[in-house]
Amino acid sequence: MSKIQDFFQGKAYVLGDNIDTDQIIPAQYLTYNPAIPEEYKQFGKYALSSVPQAQAGLPKGHIPFHTDDEFVSPYKFIVAGKNFGCGSSREHAPVALDAAGIQVVIAQFYARIFFRNVVNGGYLVPFETGDRLCEKICTGDELRLETAATRLINLTTQEVFLLKPLGEVAPILQAGGIFPYARSMGMLKS
Repeated sequence: MSKIQDFFQGKAYVLGDNIDTDQIIPAQYLTYNPAIPEEYKQFGKYALSSVPQAQAGLPKGHIPFHTDDEFVSPYKFIVAGKNFGCGSSREHAPVALDAAGIQVVIAQFYARIFFRNVVNGGYLVPFETGDRLCEKICTGDELRLETAATRLINLTTQEVFLLKPLGEVAPILQAGGIFPYARSMGMLKS
C-alpha cells in the first residue's frame, strides 16, 4: 500500500535536533513483534514515551505525544531539526512512528540509517527542508502538505513553506517499500 497521498493534513508534533532511535522507541519495548498485529500496536503506544523532560529536542512544556492508555497519537506530522533518527540502526523506530499514526516526518536532515529504514519499509513519508521549521511551527499547529507541490501550509498561522522533493525515493514510497517496488519493476518474482 502506498504511503504517498495527494495531500496530508493533521496536527504537528515538534522536536529538535538529534532525536535518536532510543528516544523514538526505547529498548525495553523491543520485545514486541511487529509482525503480530496486537503487538504492533504496542509500538505506537510506546513511541516517544520515555523521553526525559529535560532532554533537548522536546516541545516546550513537554507536551506528551499521547496519553499512557492510547496506542495512536493525535498527531499526523513530526517536524524536527537536524539528524532525526540518529543512534542505533533500530528498524523498530519507523515502525513505532507508523503504529502511532504518524504519516509524515519533516526534518532538516535525517540520520542515513533511519532514512533508509523508513523508505525500505515504506512506513512514513520523509520530507526534508532547508528551513529550520522546528522553530517556526509549534506542537499542535494544523498542517497541510500538498505532496506534488512539496508545499507545507501551516493552517494555524497561514505560513507557507517549500520542502525538498522526495526525488528517487518517491517511486519506492509510492509502491509501499523496497520489496513491493522491486516486484513492480520485475526485479523479484511475485
